Amino acid sequence: MDQPNGMRQAARGAARLLATDDGPRVAALAFDGWDMHANEGGATGQLATRLSGLDGAFEELETGLGEHWRDTAVLAVTEFGRTVRINGTGGSDHGTGAAAFLVGGAVKGGRVIADWPGLKPNQLYQGRDLAPTADLRAVMKGLLADLFRLSPSTLGDKVFPDSAAVPPMPGLLAG
Repeated sequence: MDQPNGMRQAARGAARLLATDDGPRVAALAFDGWDMHANEGGATGQLATRLSGLDGAFEELETGLGEHWRDTAVLAVTEFGRTVRINGTGGSDHGTGAAAFLVGGAVKGGRVIADWPGLKPNQLYQGRDLAPTADLRAVMKGLLADLFRLSPSTLGDKVFPDSAAVPPMPGLLAG
């Protein structure tokens, strides 16, 4: 599949369904091809191509949702992080610190929410990875709590079992 166009096409289809008044309120899209152990490249490499496709998918959602975009939050998360250093084949290996992007008209945006751990050798997790500073479940819980008025106990027991110790991240949505 042509990565950038495939991502755009999937997002366009999801937007058509989500934009209908009686359509679904939640969609999940998965885009593969991010596990680049070799030849990630720079501004025109594999990673840049994938990020361009993700940007296009966000654009398709915004355009396709029209007036519904103002009530929309889109969460894009990585399933695992990557190592800080490039490996011998111009790529990166599986790492610890992951990333999340939260976009949409309902999002209180324009900011980065993180505690920057640093990239000096003594600041790396296990000497190789960006140190994780937040639990992705906290981001997801905060979003679900605000969008669907789910209680912390429901989120900690039913949605993310055995995660009661991870509180929802507050203040992700505008208004």
